[in-house]
Amino acid sequence: MPPIPKYSKEGIIKCAYEIVEKEGFENLNARKIAGVLGCSVQPIFHNFTSMEELNKKVYETIYQKYQEYMRKGKEDKENPYKQMGLSYIKFASDYPKFFKIIFMQKTNLNANDFITADSLGNDVIKVGQTLTGLSSEEQKKFHVRVWIFTHGIACLVATKTIQFKEKEIEELLGNTVREMLIGYIKEKNKI
Repeated sequence: MPPIPKYSKEGIIKCAYEIVEKEGFENLNARKIAGVLGCSVQPIFHNFTSMEELNKKVYETIYQKYQEYMRKGKEDKENPYKQMGLSYIKFASDYPKFFKIIFMQKTNLNANDFITADSLGNDVIKVGQTLTGLSSEEQKKFHVRVWIFTHGIACLVATKTIQFKEKEIEELLGNTVREMLIGYIKEKNKI
């Protein structure tokens, strides 16, 4: 009977995830993982063909954590659009390194493509459309503005540039988005 592997794929991913949470991807390597696990690098490369493959799995795990936050916001019965924005900011607060990995890297995308790069962005737009009553295309245009504002707060929180209380963020986001919507509708009706 072959021996049961001591270091599972899931265990290695969990260890790498925890390293990235504390130190960022730039400090993740096979030697560091092996040191934390108390083994050689052999179990890592037995389970993964390369560090790139492991990094991809860790990124997927990080993204799943982000999705959990956004789904929780979407489930809010009162105002899921606002709660999804607050969840985005809360993720930046709770997991600043993860937020930076997902949302503060160079891309070649425009704002609309960045927002709708996955189904979560489309979910936010649909939820917002229910709140605003705008057409799908108008909601996309409006949401770009809302996202830029929300992303700005999230970046300030993730980098600890400004210390906000949760209540301040909630009021700032709610009031500003309401004012943005009033302005957007007035602007749209002038055309």
